[in-house]
Amino acid sequence: MADPNANPANNRQPLRLRLKALLFRQTDNPQRNLNRVISGSVLFFTGLGLVFYAEKQLSSSMAQELIALVGLACLSIGAILAASGYISLSLLRIFRFIYDESDTKRPPPRH
Repeated sequence: MADPNANPANNRQPLRLRLKALLFRQTDNPQRNLNRVISGSVLFFTGLGLVFYAEKQLSSSMAQELIALVGLACLSIGAILAASGYISLSLLRIFRFIYDESDTKRPPPRH
């Protein structure tokens, strides 16, 4: 069992700073985020196809309902996955650009 006090630095940081660090780490890998968008979109449209197939091609039965249910599950998981990837690619990138303190340009000191 892990000791919650093993890393005291995490316990001392306010929630706001830990959340900010988590969001910055989320934007660090654009390739992963793009893969999320693509795989989420594929899963979404696969689920949409299953729902249309169940509605148009199958007669009313338990199989139709089960295929539609699997389609709805794929559709919703794909939408969540694609949305999280898209948010990481766009909005969090803007968030990082605005709030990143490592690139702040300070005015030159006055003598």
